[in-house]
Amino acid sequence: MEYRVLGKSGLKVSAISMGTFSFGGVGAFARVANQGVDDARRLIDLCIDGGVNLFDTANMYSFGRSEEILGEALKGRREGVLISSKARMRIGDGPNDEGVSRFHLIRECERSLKRLQTDHIDIYHMHEWDGVTPLEEMLSALDSLIQAGKVRYIGCSNYSGWHLMKALAVADQRNLARFVTQQVHYTLEAREAEYELLPISIDQGLGVTVWSPLAAGLLSGAFARDRAPKDSRQSAGWSEPPIRDQEKLWKIVDVLDEIALERNATAAQVALAWTLTRPAISSLVVGGLSEQHFRENIAAVDLKLTGEELDRLNLVSRAPYIYPYWHQHNFARDRFAAADRALHDSYEDLGSI
Repeated sequence: MEYRVLGKSGLKVSAISMGTFSFGGVGAFARVANQGVDDARRLIDLCIDGGVNLFDTANMYSFGRSEEILGEALKGRREGVLISSKARMRIGDGPNDEGVSRFHLIRECERSLKRLQTDHIDIYHMHEWDGVTPLEEMLSALDSLIQAGKVRYIGCSNYSGWHLMKALAVADQRNLARFVTQQVHYTLEAREAEYELLPISIDQGLGVTVWSPLAAGLLSGAFARDRAPKDSRQSAGWSEPPIRDQEKLWKIVDVLDEIALERNATAAQVALAWTLTRPAISSLVVGGLSEQHFRENIAAVDLKLTGEELDRLNLVSRAPYIYPYWHQHNFARDRFAAADRALHDSYEDLGSI
């Protein structure tokens, strides 16, 4: 296993981390899986043996049941691993059962601690933007949780670029704890994070963890134009993440399959290996329904793609060169910083546009 520092913190996380979205199977989450404590313990054992040290969950996964199962399965091993959880999403019918108010965050953190059977959460993510609660209130509440020893590091997830920069600016202005990480959706099929979120991460020193790095299995090798598993979450009606261009997706899958065949690897391993080469990436949060899924995903760390293979994947997958970036490409590329290159390096072959 490879371990990477999480942004500008001193915390090292495994390049592959374990997602627990499939634990519990309560409500709509049953469309994904229904893994109980015994299943979870078996898969966690395998991941720990493979060097995984970060386990990711959220208070709203199966309405808390995922955290309960993770806490139970980690009994006796908690001190050797890291737990990431999240809050913000609606978890009840009351007016304060969502958001990032001081009331909601402190209550939900304490509930998560009980479910996880631990006295602290290592990384606490704000699961989504809340445009109603002042950032000062959210950050002050998180700072209080850190001072109380209930949270070690904080991060955000699913923020836009201006949301993230505003939160960092408020933290700096008020001398409050700062986000050290963000969790984003980022795959060969969905590279929008390159426009703002990855450059911000480099510029501001945030580590990036990636949720659903195989696009809910669509990049795993199990799907093709004429092939879809009957037991997949898509077949059960799960629509996240959305696919904007189906034909582009299948062209990406074609290249993944070609490289996988050439390298005696799986398409999933190739997709994960590509993502691990990208700027600011600290860890890929992978799930799985079987031990084989996790063995293959963990082994992706050892697959080193060649420059030619990376070029093939880039050309078939890169996002549209939207404004103002094409203009910067024409007139500013001789003065790009490392943060700029997180996007622009993927278009170096174009010349003037």
